[in-house]
Amino acid sequence: MTDSSWENAPRQDRVAFDLNHVLSSIVSIKSHIPEDAFTATVLGTERVGSGVVIREDGVILTVGYLVTEAETIWITDIKGRAISGTVLGYDQESGLGLIQALGKLDLPAIDIGSSAAIEEGDDVILAGHGGRRGAVSAKVIGLREFAGYWEYLLERAIFTAPAHPNWGGTGLISADGKLLGIGSLFIQQSQEGQQPVDGNMVVPIDLLAPIYEDMLTYGFPNKPQRPWLGVFCTETEDRLVVAGVSEGGPADLADLQSGDLIQKIDGRPVSTLADFFRQIWSLGPAGVEVPITVHRDGERLDLSVPSIARRDLLKGPQLH
Repeated sequence: MTDSSWENAPRQDRVAFDLNHVLSSIVSIKSHIPEDAFTATVLGTERVGSGVVIREDGVILTVGYLVTEAETIWITDIKGRAISGTVLGYDQESGLGLIQALGKLDLPAIDIGSSAAIEEGDDVILAGHGGRRGAVSAKVIGLREFAGYWEYLLERAIFTAPAHPNWGGTGLISADGKLLGIGSLFIQQSQEGQQPVDGNMVVPIDLLAPIYEDMLTYGFPNKPQRPWLGVFCTETEDRLVVAGVSEGGPADLADLQSGDLIQKIDGRPVSTLADFFRQIWSLGPAGVEVPITVHRDGERLDLSVPSIARRDLLKGPQLH
């Protein structure tokens, strides 16, 4: 933890709840992923972050990329005690993951709040493992759409500042000690007329309730999966450019290439990542053919990409 983060550590005299009690619900998560896992080359085989105990029998909520395809998980509490865990499920759409501790944690479960009630300017705490030294007092500086190049879209992501240096799986805690979201990314926030601010993007907690029981029962939301192309895009000067494709994925097999300018999806113009994703997903569930018009070296190309469900490429959790 950096010195600047310690300066921003939360203080008991500035909150109306038992700070140590709530922060003891935050644990460290270390996961190992097989080298042949689909996500190993992008996310690595050793992943470290935090998680939040949400049920006293040891159910832990974290960010999905920490546990996707994990074969072993170690959970460490604030006292340094370590026990093993197993993945209950993860959801590609929300970016949330669930873990079950395989031993008695003896930790309190944090109360779940409502991210719908958050407003810009609210005082919050972004808490990682380590008690007060692992937590940052912050403010909500934005509530807006977020589109990630890896085919990911949140309608109302939460943005906070200052930044937490170890953001993955942190718990966003409200002024009354309730869980409002799970830390996902480090992002530089550009505010009108001001210098960019270092901050974090947080997945809203309200996305958990609709999928929670399915995650516990099946390991994933039990609904038709969105079509996935395996294409990484970026917005550059009001243009949508292919930055890369997943090797062997649908976009790669359909000859979509880095540098292609995406013009249309199924004949409809697109210029932003959010529009690109929405138009693809509007065509139907995974398996649907996705017509894409691109410009390459000054020529127009009409390609057809046979989409798949991204989950089908990932190791566990399987239907149980």
